[in-house]
Amino acid sequence: MTLAAAAALAESSQPKSLGSLEFGPEGVLFVADPKGAAVFALELGSAGAKVGSKLNIKNIDAKIAALLGTKADQININDLAVDPQSGIAYLSVSRGLGQDAAPVLVKANGSTLSVVDLEKTKSTSVSLLNAPEDRVTGQGRRKKNKRLESITDLAWLDGRLAIAGLSNEEFASTLRVTGYPFTGTVGTTSLEIYHGAHGKEETHSPIRTFMPMDIGGEANIVASYTCTPLVCIPLSKLTPGAKVKGRTVAELGNRNRPLDMFGYEKAGKRYILMANSARGVMKVSTEDIATIDSIAERITKTAGLTYETIEDWQGVIQLAKVDNKHAAVIRKDENGHSLEQVALP
Repeated sequence: MTLAAAAALAESSQPKSLGSLEFGPEGVLFVADPKGAAVFALELGSAGAKVGSKLNIKNIDAKIAALLGTKADQININDLAVDPQSGIAYLSVSRGLGQDAAPVLVKANGSTLSVVDLEKTKSTSVSLLNAPEDRVTGQGRRKKNKRLESITDLAWLDGRLAIAGLSNEEFASTLRVTGYPFTGTVGTTSLEIYHGAHGKEETHSPIRTFMPMDIGGEANIVASYTCTPLVCIPLSKLTPGAKVKGRTVAELGNRNRPLDMFGYEKAGKRYILMANSARGVMKVSTEDIATIDSIAERITKTAGLTYETIEDWQGVIQLAKVDNKHAAVIRKDENGHSLEQVALP
């Protein structure tokens, strides 16, 4: 179904949380607000901006904390995005822990940090009306608030904004698509995949991270889920009310959560670079992505598209593309977190 959604100027309203970040056209930064079940489009006005300095900030968690008047263990860096026009990085940050954490957008230009004043930044927003209820359910390890997964990732696809996450529908795994500037309507597509590591069809686990890719001359999204299936879905199938089954082209290992991914070319070949919670940074070959058979039976280890682990990139918890030759990463080690600009492998 097509679900109406309020699309209104957000000059007086503010996000309740900050999650995934994605740059759109002409310096517009899309910011997910999963707790508020909304997406904000911030007009940063970076078109024609001078290219920023190379990103390099040691102990960035402690420096952000000092900027916000707190301690490093009281902040969480939720996502990282780099403006493709200026090379300036933006970080969505939570100040404080738990339900009362305050959302903060931090700007990193070279080695300099500053806070973006959201109240003074022109923006519009769109709200998602079929989001899960904002309440905690379950007990112990199963205790969770599904509203916080109403938006798990964003991607700018062929002039439209795609929003991955959970809905309150029977097929809870969802891709919502809206135009920009926001018009007040969000189309909803329900997703089904075969998860080889679990040996079954799934409709309730959300996409964790995804990206656009041309496959055999057709626009697709490539999406990754927890434990770690890699799935292709043609953009043409993302129509309002549709229930779509993706084509599982890889199983990259269970007990793992994909964090970020993007595509790039090197020496005439295309790759996907993906950061993970437990399996390091993977460089996935897409050479056979158009022709490889869909995985449709239980997998005990890995299968499908081949990959290599980038051993030099230890401790990466955030990953973003800077340009065709560089990535921005946030690494975590015993000394804290650092933001670095590195050459693509």
